Amino acid sequence: MKKHLLFALLLAAALTVLCACGGDGTVDEPGKATDAEAVSENSVVVGITNDMDSLDPHKAVAAGTTEVLYNIFEGLVKADPDGVMQPALCSKYTMSEDAMSYTFTLREGVHFHNGDDVTAEDVIYSLKRVAGKLDENDVNVISAFSIISDITEQTAADGSTEIVVSLSEPNTELIYYMDCAIIPADYGEQTKKPVGTGPFRFVSYSPMESIVLEKNSDYYGAKAHLDKVTFKIYASTDDAFMELLAGKVDIYSYLSADEASQIEDSYDIVMNTQSLSEGLYLNNEFEPFTKLEVRQALSYAVDFEEIDGVLTGGNSEILKTAMFPTFKEYYNEETKNSYPHDVEKAKQLLADAGYENGFDLEITVPNNYQLHLLIAEILVDQLKEVGVNATIKQVDWSTWLTDTYRGRNYEATVIALDSTLAPADVLHYYESTNGSNFVNFKHEEFDALYAEARSATDKEVKIAKYKECQQYITDNAASVYLMCPKIMVAVNPKLAGYTFYPIYVQDMSTVYYK
Repeated sequence: MKKHLLFALLLAAALTVLCACGGDGTVDEPGKATDAEAVSENSVVVGITNDMDSLDPHKAVAAGTTEVLYNIFEGLVKADPDGVMQPALCSKYTMSEDAMSYTFTLREGVHFHNGDDVTAEDVIYSLKRVAGKLDENDVNVISAFSIISDITEQTAADGSTEIVVSLSEPNTELIYYMDCAIIPADYGEQTKKPVGTGPFRFVSYSPMESIVLEKNSDYYGAKAHLDKVTFKIYASTDDAFMELLAGKVDIYSYLSADEASQIEDSYDIVMNTQSLSEGLYLNNEFEPFTKLEVRQALSYAVDFEEIDGVLTGGNSEILKTAMFPTFKEYYNEETKNSYPHDVEKAKQLLADAGYENGFDLEITVPNNYQLHLLIAEILVDQLKEVGVNATIKQVDWSTWLTDTYRGRNYEATVIALDSTLAPADVLHYYESTNGSNFVNFKHEEFDALYAEARSATDKEVKIAKYKECQQYITDNAASVYLMCPKIMVAVNPKLAGYTFYPIYVQDMSTVYYK
């Protein structure tokens, strides 16, 4: 433990310096530059450590993919930096008083990157596709869309085209899912040459090398300032950091505090709290995690404060449940009092469950984010104190997606889960019948609470029910929730306008040369 505590002191000192560098979430002034500030004929290189799992936005699962595709595709609405859903491909939208339908007025004069007009047919096709209501069964179906009973087109009194989404049950949160990508209904090459409506067009993609985008000069909204963006793909965080040290990368996120301290003289470092729940996720169908006492024992065994201190100098938000504080009024603050560090209690719980001598545990870690590996290394030391002999299995990102997330062939894993801005989305991983329930947490009582919270139209009732859901997950120790981490991003000091959002995306449309 002493080596971690010493490291924590060093990182805390480094972070004291880092917090003075763009801690408000932007480099220089936030938002878009004026035309006078923008520089023509310019490009940037953005370093990323995950390959694309699909160029089709409806098939992409990994957050590392969607953060890139965000620049190519848009939905009917999109979140602003404050988390408010603003009209995008629609010019306005309304929700009925009973929350049984949503009406979107389609924006006129919007074109796809191939020059075709965006029509009601494209919108209806896209929404039905991600709702799993078409014959295509290989897309990443949005489970929240299962309550959609019909999607129709109609003409408004002013002659504009309206899309009406009718529901089988009330849902006040559906608007947060309406940022799903709208794509051409008659285009069959999304996996090779993606076509959307966003501020950047697709140029090329070389697996494990790069994905290149160019400015969409026909964009209906405020146009991007950069002419070209190259997302360069690195096999590991070490490779990416070496390129960063050599000055070959303009923007790179997911820095560790130690890495940030090494480059603070040559890059601007900006920080912001992420909408993520970083944790040790447990396969609830793996013996001995089928026993509540064992899952609870791991939560007592973990020293949350030490992990936070080592990694971010105490700057992250410690979690004890699945939802994160960025959900504000929906977040259950009471859960933070759960599972104080108590080695003896952890040992007693293991003994009560029949594991007085501990057990062996394999922790699977994707190797494309240094943060996950650092956490796993600390956990190995901490769990050893209660008799759990943990070892680390490093895998590449595609293997993690295939074997761990989809195949559920693992014992425990260190990962960070993100979500849309809908409270239901961050908790859907625990619904018994949900395909994303990779932790195999299956409790009828939770399912009932979740259904009540999702369908509630009274806001106070919805808040109360979601807090009950979080408490249930915490009490039943579905996994070991660690923290809502700070994200540290290195930005070329010649650049400005890098903007953070409540959801993690790499929005290159706001970036410009000073």
